[in-house]
Amino acid sequence: MNKNNFELDIEILSKIIQNFVEISVSYAGQIIGAALILIFGFYLAGKLSGIVRKNLEKFNKLDPLIIPIIGNVVRYGIIVLTIIAVLNQFGVQTTSIIAVLGAAGLAIGLALQGTLSNVAAGVMLLLLRPFKSGDWVETSDISGTIKEVGLFTTIINTFDNVFVSIPNSSIWNGTIKNHSHYDTRRIDVDIGIHYDTDLDLASKTLLKLAKDDRVLKKPKEPQFLVMSYDDSAIVVRLRLYANTNDWYNLYTDLMKNLKPTLDQAGIEIPYPHRVINTKN
Repeated sequence: MNKNNFELDIEILSKIIQNFVEISVSYAGQIIGAALILIFGFYLAGKLSGIVRKNLEKFNKLDPLIIPIIGNVVRYGIIVLTIIAVLNQFGVQTTSIIAVLGAAGLAIGLALQGTLSNVAAGVMLLLLRPFKSGDWVETSDISGTIKEVGLFTTIINTFDNVFVSIPNSSIWNGTIKNHSHYDTRRIDVDIGIHYDTDLDLASKTLLKLAKDDRVLKKPKEPQFLVMSYDDSAIVVRLRLYANTNDWYNLYTDLMKNLKPTLDQAGIEIPYPHRVINTKN
């Protein structure tokens, strides 16, 4: 009895092995083809992504922030097409798979609305380009230079060398102040002077501060303006223009030299005071 069972097991096992060999032989061409497609597809994805990035870097007008994203889109696009080609090699109906993936993508999109809003905001930032790499911007109460705009976050380096990552949607939905957008910037220096001061003397003294190689004559020459008559002082303003790259250093130098220049001219900067009249 045991002998008959043993012979039956051997017969079943031999049939299984025979069927496996027949299936392997029949699908050998498909397996080899799928493996070759997979290897070639992944190689082509990495190669074309590198070529696209390298060639895009040659265009000076193209924002460097968008180059890595385009390279990744090319890479992952080719990988998706490779996987579909591999499935098609085995006779899988790729149209139904694409439909299932579309439905799954819709469900995932609804579940990740916040994350996808950052992606959409990142795309809009790259298309409309309110800033570029290296610009000095203020947004979301953060001030610094733009390092990188990714699909989800924007990287800003602050002036005290702090790494800040801000969600793209926060930047897109907020106010963006780009200090580097224009080539020139205006500088206004306000100061209060004593009521006894000769305004012509004050004008000559402040305009003397504007005799700096960094001060531009266009769009306007440096100006002396009387802004208001306050309780304790006449508020005057020195207005001038400078290149954006020189703006900060010139402004700090003007503020540093302002008081010594006024002191040298004998112009008093009054403290707030109040006159009180009394009756016996």
